[in-house]
Amino acid sequence: MYDIIIIGGGPSGLMAAIAASEHGASTLLIDKGDKLGRKLGISGGGRCNVTNAKEKDELIRHIPGNGRFLFSALNTFSNRDIIDFFEGMGIALKEEDRGRMFPVSDKAKTVVDALVRRVREQGVRIRTNEKVAEVLYEGDRAAGIRLTTGERIASKAVIIATGGKSVPHTGSTGDGYPWAEKAGHLVTELYPTEVPLTSSERWIRSKELQGLSLRGIELTVWNAKGKKLITHEGDMIMTHFGLSGPAALRCSQFVVKELRKQAAALVSGSGGGAAGGAAGGAAGGAGGTVRLTIDMMPDKSEAEVYDETLALAKAEPKKAVKNVLRGYMQERLLEFLLRECDISGDTTYDHIAKGPWLQLASRIKAFPVNVDGTLSLEEAFVTGGGVDLKQVDPKTMQSKLTAGLYFCGEVLDIHGYTGGYNITAAFTTGYNAGRSAAESMDGRS
Repeated sequence: MYDIIIIGGGPSGLMAAIAASEHGASTLLIDKGDKLGRKLGISGGGRCNVTNAKEKDELIRHIPGNGRFLFSALNTFSNRDIIDFFEGMGIALKEEDRGRMFPVSDKAKTVVDALVRRVREQGVRIRTNEKVAEVLYEGDRAAGIRLTTGERIASKAVIIATGGKSVPHTGSTGDGYPWAEKAGHLVTELYPTEVPLTSSERWIRSKELQGLSLRGIELTVWNAKGKKLITHEGDMIMTHFGLSGPAALRCSQFVVKELRKQAAALVSGSGGGAAGGAAGGAAGGAGGTVRLTIDMMPDKSEAEVYDETLALAKAEPKKAVKNVLRGYMQERLLEFLLRECDISGDTTYDHIAKGPWLQLASRIKAFPVNVDGTLSLEEAFVTGGGVDLKQVDPKTMQSKLTAGLYFCGEVLDIHGYTGGYNITAAFTTGYNAGRSAAESMDGRS
């Protein structure tokens, strides 16, 4: 018998194993894959963004999916503690833009190898290529696991660290949700977050802007009543199916939620039927769309854009506007916007009509894009939804329904933006789950 069995060898599971063994618990870490830390190994573009250096309140603000639940966990094991933890193992870190922390080596393997080595050094038993069939319960407490081979392994506590359903090739296939439900836990609806957006706009379908990168723009999501839901600044890219890049990914959860809201309202209005948007498929809203606007020059007002572009044309009155404005924005984008505003690229200053030029300035400041969904949950970077937090103790990560059952990482209904926030949530919940489970062995928790 083990004191603690941890299911899942991702960032939260590895940290849970380190914390549990560090606090004296005999620990088994089990994973169905052939190696530990697979998702960690591809995080941060293969460089592993281990955390974010922002202050706690700001950090939580960047975890819009129930980030406030993490207050207690971060008091015990914060992003600063994560930094100290890795540097204490000899991994030098560096801070990049927006507070993102990376290993100086720029290699995720550095981080994964160090975590696995620490797990082994602390005497944790590791079993890979072992698939768990179910978590075993005796009465109202967790009692171990049963493998698909039929083998039963007893323990005093079980930590579920199986991740969500995004990036399934790393092993995140939603295994933990049925085990939680068996213990009486509610699993909230799953949906993709930090995921590219899909659109059926004419210019998307024609692929005329495919591959165009926009730097330092602001992307705003609007609800059906024309109220701004969120604005994110950053880079984005036009694709053959819609919008991608950091700004689009950060807006995606708000698009998904608005589409679900529209679908629910449609169902309510019709008096029956099922809301659109199935977990695991592309997130859509039963034919609905969400309006987004792209501000291509957020540091300037619409009036300033109008005056500047007009002044450039006036300074070279005999020159075609497509050549005059070539340095003002990317040529391909400029030519597209001129066509959209019914302005000939060969127009010279004396022939500029005020109405279309005002429209050009307006489009530069608020170019509209109707979005109809996202790529699938499996193609998302992060899973929204998960084990309902109302049934989990925020200090210990222990189930409020079943003694000896703990949750950590993406299996919980917590999600943040990319940039070190999700991995911070994984590390802090993993550490707290492992430590609390170990301390419960001698009555300290």
